[in-house]
Amino acid sequence: MRKLAVEELNRVSVEEYKETPKNKLVVLLDSVRSLNNVGSAFRTSDAFCIEKLYLCGITGTPPHRDIHKTALGATESVDWEHRKDIVQTVKELKEEGYTIIAVEQTDHSQLLNAYPASLDGKYALIFGNEAFGVSEEVLPHCDLALEIPQFGTKHSLNISVTIGIVLWSFLQEKLTVSDSLKRT
Repeated sequence: MRKLAVEELNRVSVEEYKETPKNKLVVLLDSVRSLNNVGSAFRTSDAFCIEKLYLCGITGTPPHRDIHKTALGATESVDWEHRKDIVQTVKELKEEGYTIIAVEQTDHSQLLNAYPASLDGKYALIFGNEAFGVSEEVLPHCDLALEIPQFGTKHSLNISVTIGIVLWSFLQEKLTVSDSLKRT
Protein backbone atom coordinates (compact mmCIF):
# COMPACT_ATOMS: atom_id res chain seq x y z
CA MET A 1 0.00 0.00 0.00
CA ARG A 2 1.15 3.52 -0.76
CA LYS A 3 -0.36 6.97 -0.64
CA LEU A 4 -1.44 8.33 -3.99
CA ALA A 5 0.33 11.33 -5.43
CA VAL A 6 -1.75 14.39 -6.21
CA GLU A 7 -1.45 13.65 -9.92
CA GLU A 8 -3.03 10.21 -9.37
CA LEU A 9 -6.18 11.60 -7.74
CA ASN A 10 -7.73 12.63 -11.07
CA ARG A 11 -8.89 15.96 -9.70
CA VAL A 12 -10.88 18.10 -12.05
CA SER A 13 -10.38 21.82 -12.54
CA VAL A 14 -12.91 24.32 -11.20
CA GLU A 15 -14.15 24.80 -14.76
CA GLU A 16 -14.62 21.04 -15.24
CA TYR A 17 -16.33 20.78 -11.84
CA LYS A 18 -18.80 23.53 -12.80
CA GLU A 19 -19.77 21.46 -15.86
CA THR A 20 -20.09 18.19 -13.92
CA PRO A 21 -23.68 17.02 -13.30
CA LYS A 22 -24.53 17.63 -9.66
CA ASN A 23 -26.27 15.43 -7.12
CA LYS A 24 -29.84 16.52 -6.39
CA LEU A 25 -28.95 17.97 -3.01
CA VAL A 26 -28.83 21.49 -1.69
CA VAL A 27 -27.45 22.41 1.72
CA LEU A 28 -28.78 25.25 3.83
CA LEU A 29 -26.76 26.61 6.73
CA ASP A 30 -29.14 28.18 9.25
CA SER A 31 -27.26 30.99 11.03
CA VAL A 32 -24.00 29.07 11.41
CA ARG A 33 -21.65 31.39 13.28
CA SER A 34 -18.25 29.70 12.91
CA LEU A 35 -16.53 30.74 9.70
CA ASN A 36 -14.40 27.58 9.91
CA ASN A 37 -17.61 25.53 9.86
CA VAL A 38 -18.80 27.51 6.83
CA GLY A 39 -15.51 26.77 5.06
CA SER A 40 -15.83 23.11 5.94
CA ALA A 41 -19.39 23.09 4.53
CA PHE A 42 -18.01 24.41 1.24
CA ARG A 43 -15.27 21.77 1.14
CA THR A 44 -17.66 18.90 1.95
CA SER A 45 -20.24 20.22 -0.53
CA ASP A 46 -17.56 20.17 -3.22
CA ALA A 47 -16.54 16.62 -2.30
CA PHE A 48 -20.12 15.38 -2.68
CA CYS A 49 -20.89 17.52 -5.75
CA ILE A 50 -24.05 19.15 -4.43
CA GLU A 51 -26.15 21.57 -6.48
CA LYS A 52 -25.93 24.61 -4.23
CA LEU A 53 -25.04 25.86 -0.77
CA TYR A 54 -27.34 28.44 0.83
CA LEU A 55 -25.80 30.59 3.56
CA CYS A 56 -28.80 31.81 5.54
CA GLY A 57 -29.35 34.33 8.31
CA ILE A 58 -26.15 35.37 10.10
CA THR A 59 -24.03 32.73 8.35
CA GLY A 60 -20.81 34.33 7.14
CA THR A 61 -19.97 34.53 3.46
CA PRO A 62 -16.83 34.55 1.35
CA PRO A 63 -14.49 36.22 0.97
CA HIS A 64 -13.09 35.72 4.45
CA ARG A 65 -9.74 34.22 5.44
CA ASP A 66 -11.27 31.83 8.01
CA ILE A 67 -13.70 30.46 5.41
CA HIS A 68 -10.94 30.14 2.81
CA LYS A 69 -8.62 28.43 5.30
CA THR A 70 -10.96 25.42 5.64
CA ALA A 71 -12.66 25.57 2.23
CA LEU A 72 -9.35 25.10 0.38
CA GLY A 73 -10.71 26.74 -2.77
CA ALA A 74 -14.20 25.20 -2.68
CA THR A 75 -15.73 28.69 -2.50
CA GLU A 76 -14.79 28.91 -6.18
CA SER A 77 -16.25 25.56 -7.23
CA VAL A 78 -19.49 25.28 -5.22
CA ASP A 79 -22.44 27.40 -6.28
CA TRP A 80 -23.62 29.40 -3.28
CA GLU A 81 -25.92 32.21 -2.33
CA HIS A 82 -26.55 34.22 0.82
CA ARG A 83 -30.20 34.45 1.87
CA LYS A 84 -31.28 36.46 4.89
CA ASP A 85 -34.63 34.67 5.25
CA ILE A 86 -34.34 30.89 5.51
CA VAL A 87 -38.10 30.36 5.70
CA GLN A 88 -38.62 32.10 2.35
CA THR A 89 -35.77 30.07 0.85
CA VAL A 90 -37.33 26.83 2.12
CA LYS A 91 -40.70 27.80 0.65
CA GLU A 92 -39.09 28.44 -2.74
CA LEU A 93 -37.21 25.13 -2.67
CA LYS A 94 -40.40 23.29 -1.74
CA GLU A 95 -42.14 24.86 -4.76
CA GLU A 96 -39.26 23.55 -6.89
CA GLY A 97 -39.98 20.00 -5.72
CA TYR A 98 -37.36 19.55 -3.02
CA THR A 99 -38.07 17.46 0.06
CA ILE A 100 -37.16 19.77 2.95
CA ILE A 101 -35.24 18.01 5.71
CA ALA A 102 -34.06 19.50 8.99
CA VAL A 103 -31.07 17.68 10.41
CA GLU A 104 -32.19 18.06 13.99
CA GLN A 105 -33.27 16.15 17.07
CA THR A 106 -37.02 16.65 17.37
CA ASP A 107 -39.96 14.82 18.91
CA HIS A 108 -40.69 13.34 15.45
CA SER A 109 -37.21 12.96 13.95
CA GLN A 110 -36.26 9.78 12.16
CA LEU A 111 -32.89 8.09 12.39
CA LEU A 112 -30.71 8.89 9.40
CA ASN A 113 -29.75 5.25 8.85
CA ALA A 114 -33.42 4.24 8.62
CA TYR A 115 -34.42 6.91 6.10
CA PRO A 116 -34.84 5.53 2.58
CA ALA A 117 -33.44 8.36 0.43
CA SER A 118 -34.42 7.93 -3.20
CA LEU A 119 -31.70 8.22 -5.80
CA ASP A 120 -34.19 10.20 -7.90
CA GLY A 121 -35.29 12.52 -5.09
CA LYS A 122 -34.41 16.20 -4.70
CA TYR A 123 -33.43 17.09 -1.14
CA ALA A 124 -32.81 20.34 0.72
CA LEU A 125 -30.88 19.57 3.91
CA ILE A 126 -30.90 22.18 6.69
CA PHE A 127 -28.06 22.29 9.21
CA GLY A 128 -28.46 24.61 12.18
CA ASN A 129 -26.54 26.94 14.41
CA GLU A 130 -23.84 25.37 16.57
CA ALA A 131 -25.57 26.28 19.86
CA PHE A 132 -29.27 26.40 18.96
CA GLY A 133 -29.65 24.00 16.03
CA VAL A 134 -32.20 24.50 13.27
CA SER A 135 -34.35 27.54 14.09
CA GLU A 136 -37.84 26.93 15.45
CA GLU A 137 -39.47 29.10 12.76
CA VAL A 138 -38.23 26.87 9.94
CA LEU A 139 -39.29 23.52 11.46
CA PRO A 140 -43.01 23.82 10.53
CA HIS A 141 -41.96 24.19 6.88
CA CYS A 142 -39.90 20.99 6.86
CA ASP A 143 -41.21 17.71 5.49
CA LEU A 144 -39.27 15.76 8.11
CA ALA A 145 -36.35 15.82 10.50
CA LEU A 146 -33.47 13.37 10.52
CA GLU A 147 -30.97 12.73 13.28
CA ILE A 148 -27.75 10.78 13.41
CA PRO A 149 -27.82 7.91 15.92
CA GLN A 150 -25.43 8.65 18.79
CA PHE A 151 -24.45 6.61 21.81
CA GLY A 152 -22.27 8.82 24.03
CA THR A 153 -23.09 11.45 26.60
CA LYS A 154 -23.07 14.54 24.35
CA HIS A 155 -25.70 13.70 21.71
CA SER A 156 -24.35 16.37 19.42
CA LEU A 157 -21.74 16.54 16.69
CA ASN A 158 -19.90 19.44 15.15
CA ILE A 159 -21.82 20.72 12.14
CA SER A 160 -18.92 19.96 9.79
CA VAL A 161 -18.93 16.32 10.89
CA THR A 162 -22.72 16.18 10.62
CA ILE A 163 -22.74 17.52 7.07
CA GLY A 164 -20.22 14.88 5.99
CA ILE A 165 -22.14 12.03 7.57
CA VAL A 166 -25.50 13.11 6.14
CA LEU A 167 -24.26 13.77 2.60
CA TRP A 168 -22.41 10.44 2.58
CA SER A 169 -25.55 8.68 3.76
CA PHE A 170 -27.67 10.24 1.02
CA LEU A 171 -25.18 9.39 -1.72
CA GLN A 172 -23.64 6.08 -0.70
CA GLU A 173 -25.97 4.02 -2.89
CA LYS A 174 -24.99 6.10 -5.91
CA LEU A 175 -21.32 5.41 -5.46
CA THR A 176 -19.88 2.49 -7.35
CA VAL A 177 -16.35 1.43 -8.03
CA SER A 178 -16.80 2.01 -11.73
CA ASP A 179 -18.06 5.59 -11.61
CA SER A 180 -16.64 7.15 -8.46
CA LEU A 181 -13.88 5.26 -6.74
CA LYS A 182 -11.90 3.73 -9.57
CA ARG A 183 -8.45 5.19 -10.14
CA THR A 184 -6.80 5.03 -13.53
